[in-house]
Amino acid sequence: MSTILSMDKSQIRKRYKKLRKELSETEVMDKSLLIANRCIELPIWEKQIFHLFLSLEDQNEVDTALILNLLQGKDKEVVVPKIIDPEQLQHILLTDQTPFQKNPLGIPEPVSGIQIEPSKIDVVFVPLLAFDNKGNRIGYGKGYYDRFLARCKPECIKIGLSFYEAEQDSFPMEATDIPLDYCVTPEQLYRFSNV
Repeated sequence: MSTILSMDKSQIRKRYKKLRKELSETEVMDKSLLIANRCIELPIWEKQIFHLFLSLEDQNEVDTALILNLLQGKDKEVVVPKIIDPEQLQHILLTDQTPFQKNPLGIPEPVSGIQIEPSKIDVVFVPLLAFDNKGNRIGYGKGYYDRFLARCKPECIKIGLSFYEAEQDSFPMEATDIPLDYCVTPEQLYRFSNV
């Protein structure tokens, strides 16, 4: 198998999609629970406004419903994303009345609600396929989160969630790629030098 060093981003994406596809439903749930429990160790709980992506079940993503329960249990304001065009996300405050539907990509999204500006958000949980030991992430390749994170305040805390540990070799990155501050896996909590 090729090493990460010899792979481009599309090859790394393909590799990690394959690894995730091989996980059973039980493995996804068990690993997601370990990740949610490890999130309690993060130094973020004095913050108030949290952005959380909603999981794509058919992609075997980390189940963020467990983190949502944690945030709601701590009386945090939770903001969820909605794709509004091929380039941008909108950020909607989650309430008990927020109606949801799946978008064409199969992602659950709020139909409507109170929009929150990125500059108001304190913490963002970031979806990813893989990450390296410097906090660089590889997402799905559409750039939604890099464009969104560029609009957040500089002190906004960016946290990746991954079933897999950090790659030791650095990924090929571009100027528009925004690194993580932390990444949470079932095994450990990574803190990167940018925090």
